Amino acid sequence: MTTQSTPIALTIAGSDSGGGAGIQADLKAFSAHGVYGASVITAVTAQNTQHVTAVHPIPIDVVTKQIDAVLSDIEVDVIKIGMLFSSSLIEAVADAIRDFKGLVVLDPVMVAKSGDRLLQEDAVSALKSALIPRVDLLTPNLPEAAALLGDSSTAMPVVLQASNLLSLGAKNVLIKGGHGTEDVCSDLLLLQDEQVITLDTPRIATTNTHGTGCTYSSSIAACLTKGMSMAQAVTASNAYLHEAIIQADQLQIGQGHGPVHHFHHMWGQHGEA
Repeated sequence: MTTQSTPIALTIAGSDSGGGAGIQADLKAFSAHGVYGASVITAVTAQNTQHVTAVHPIPIDVVTKQIDAVLSDIEVDVIKIGMLFSSSLIEAVADAIRDFKGLVVLDPVMVAKSGDRLLQEDAVSALKSALIPRVDLLTPNLPEAAALLGDSSTAMPVVLQASNLLSLGAKNVLIKGGHGTEDVCSDLLLLQDEQVITLDTPRIATTNTHGTGCTYSSSIAACLTKGMSMAQAVTASNAYLHEAIIQADQLQIGQGHGPVHHFHHMWGQHGEA
């Protein structure tokens, strides 16, 4: 009897003790899509829906040993990378995945929803030189795109920002419009063949948006493990995240920015299976 291949994604990211973002959100998003998730923890944060009160980086040799342990045994289809915190860690992760043959999605996590910084300022250049040229999809939000390109980029049209990010070496770029102020949230996907896809969704009036970036990028990674094209994976994930935000208020988690509802299509109105 032949066994069906199991879609597998690996997340390399920080741990969120509140469960709404980071490794926890990534694994939830993988599971919501029926994808097996492996994980490499880069940092432990003391975090809830309101604040990040401590960040403890995992020793770099332990991070690289986690990566080696997973990739030497498990046939990972796609790697999603999130919080990396320091330039030395970025360079070590880039080196550790150098021979990986699958796709890589990078969510350049810089600042938490609470406003707390999750990437050291001097690490941005390492991200641009060591890791971005390696990735198949880069998924910054508007402030992250500006940080990667310099503050003057905020005056640029979004498509030009995406083009400039593509020139850093990423094969495809998705700029997320969640930090905009318009009634419509517009995401822009620039593919390596220079095709531009705009994804517009109505902005949802909710404060429960903790972990949206992690969830979006992990959903894309999960869809890519199933053989979707980049455009299909981003489009499907945009719809998944939009519904997860719509349903977020069903959850009553914390007193600040609560999480999105990763399992909105599986749980009942009050959380019943």
